[in-house]
Amino acid sequence: MRLYLGVPVILLALLIAASGMAAVTRGWVLPTNRKPIRRPQLYGWGQLVMAIALCCQAVFGLMTSDLDTRQWGTLTGSVLMVTGILVIAVSQRTTGHRQGGKAP
Repeated sequence: MRLYLGVPVILLALLIAASGMAAVTRGWVLPTNRKPIRRPQLYGWGQLVMAIALCCQAVFGLMTSDLDTRQWGTLTGSVLMVTGILVIAVSQRTTGHRQGGKAP
């Protein structure tokens, strides 16, 4: 087990999860991300998926010695990471509803 890598990754995952829970429950987003985020709850779910992915990669990549388990665990973490990135990207898109006026 490589503690010098695992501990910071898990702490980072906890910070991301706390920010995600704040976005899901209260709609609060960090001040640096407020402008591009259109749907805070969806952004929070993306952050929670990213936190789970980081924990999955840290646990399976650093703490298991079985090669098959390590490969499938880190692959699962990678798929979750890509899913979280896609959910965060979708949360930044506009909803497509126009306000006022008719389309020409």
